[in-house]
Amino acid sequence: MYIIDMEKRKGLLLMAVFWDYPKFRDENYLRHFLNEKKGTSAYYWVMNRFLERGRVIDTFELFDIKEISESLPKLKLSPHALINGIGWSKSMEYNNKRLPAPRGYSG
Repeated sequence: MYIIDMEKRKGLLLMAVFWDYPKFRDENYLRHFLNEKKGTSAYYWVMNRFLERGRVIDTFELFDIKEISESLPKLKLSPHALINGIGWSKSMEYNNKRLPAPRGYSG
């Protein structure tokens, strides 16, 4: 039977998002960074990276759904990620309220 080491698995998930920024692969560092930078362009840069490259479950570990929905118009999502961003926006409709579409989306 194959057993997954969750500590190693978490690191691999951060590796997928921050393969080019080694210090952000440390979850403690990342959480501290997000607490220190909340509301700044650096904070939205991290959110953007998770929306483009991370798994939904990992993104929700760091950001709540309301915060993501309110931030979508501010983010600089790549053309490829816009499709995912549109999906995020559509998935975040609640109480029959249309949430903002990602920046750059004109549909």
